[in-house]
Amino acid sequence: MDQYMQLFQGTAFSSQSSKEIQILKDYLFAINAEGMIEKVVAPEDAEYHPLLEAYQGKSNFHRLTEGQYLLPGFIDLHVHAPQWAQSGTALDIPLYDWLNTYTFPLESKFADLDFAEKVYDDLVSTLLANGTTTVLYFATVHKEASLLLAELCAKKGQRGLVGKVVMDDPAQNPEYYRDADTNLALVDTEEFILAVRELAKTVKQGIYPVVTPRFIPSCTNEALEGLGKLAAKYDAYVQSHCSESDWAHGYVRDRFDKNDAFALHDFGLLREKSVMAHCNFLDEPDADLFAETGTAIAHCPVSNAYFANSVIPVAHFHAKGIDIGLGTDISGGFSPSLFDNVRQAVISSRMLEDGVDPSLPAHERGVPDSRITIDEAFYLATAGGGESLSLPIGRLQQNYAWDVQIIDTKLPSAKLPIFDENEDLHGIFEKIMYLARPENIREVWVQGMKVHSR
Repeated sequence: MDQYMQLFQGTAFSSQSSKEIQILKDYLFAINAEGMIEKVVAPEDAEYHPLLEAYQGKSNFHRLTEGQYLLPGFIDLHVHAPQWAQSGTALDIPLYDWLNTYTFPLESKFADLDFAEKVYDDLVSTLLANGTTTVLYFATVHKEASLLLAELCAKKGQRGLVGKVVMDDPAQNPEYYRDADTNLALVDTEEFILAVRELAKTVKQGIYPVVTPRFIPSCTNEALEGLGKLAAKYDAYVQSHCSESDWAHGYVRDRFDKNDAFALHDFGLLREKSVMAHCNFLDEPDADLFAETGTAIAHCPVSNAYFANSVIPVAHFHAKGIDIGLGTDISGGFSPSLFDNVRQAVISSRMLEDGVDPSLPAHERGVPDSRITIDEAFYLATAGGGESLSLPIGRLQQNYAWDVQIIDTKLPSAKLPIFDENEDLHGIFEKIMYLARPENIREVWVQGMKVHSR
């Protein structure tokens, strides 16, 4: 009977579907040596009590205490790692000005590996402490610093998908911060891919290289074409920004006489392993192309409120069969917490459905059927992110990675308002999603390894 590396007992919340959660009350979760969930056992199952008896009292048995609950680890599909150093800064100016006045000068500093290590070390630890177990990262143009970020993910136990950013167009990027030339950008990207693949052999949780054109405005046609070929050659993940704002969307239309989605697709950058950030201005043919190619959307609701000039119709795109997950978009989004982005995703969707201009009649004010529920937003942060990355993560079920956060609702300094001993478990789930703070996250596990505790 004693065949598993770890056995956990407790009540868990996971996504049943994109619309509703599954409540697993007092279940057992058996974790194997690879850090995968080998068995999920309900209290009424015949092996429940024999398993309990075999493991109770042993160091590899973990029983949650009263008021503690299991959630899947969160999956953040869009983080600009260097921008952690400017989070909360200058969010009141337009995107183009923000990039050139604040962001590019900051990112240029990551040529200094000591500075890069200081920022990246703190960021990875902060995201783990916020319950985020998998992250899709933009680094900078610097190959060595980008590899350092991947190494820190490996060392700290986070599942990291890391991209060395390509910005090679001299006409669009500042002289002090860009790739020296197109050829070097492509050579560096290929060397980065190979180095990260070697690093990945040393870890259980997975570290992945990502082909990363910053966005079309920062890249020459030659670079975009070369990156598409590298993605195909190595079957690599791809990430970029797509139709984020009026400015970015308009720039691509002026340059190519087509929308971002079709321009990216022409360069081989929309594929099953592609995740595009924002996508607020996709039209119907764009959305159909995403569904057809298997390209996912990283929805960044906090950041979009500052820089996107619109509210993305998440419910509409989801109904078309597009995979969608959530991103913090540090630092266009000020918060490192996907809890905050889950909440904002619900709020923004309600504002889109109800409309925001009170001078219009109610029936003309909004976009019908736009709202999403807290269950749906939770799905985006967990299972939706896993599906966007085509990885077995984001659900607490058999053959998925044991990536979890243990939430304590009874913590004296951050107690949730649960006063009825028999409170409905779905109600408790909702209170966790709306009210939990980082201190409520007592432990975080990735691939069966504890990576954070407080």
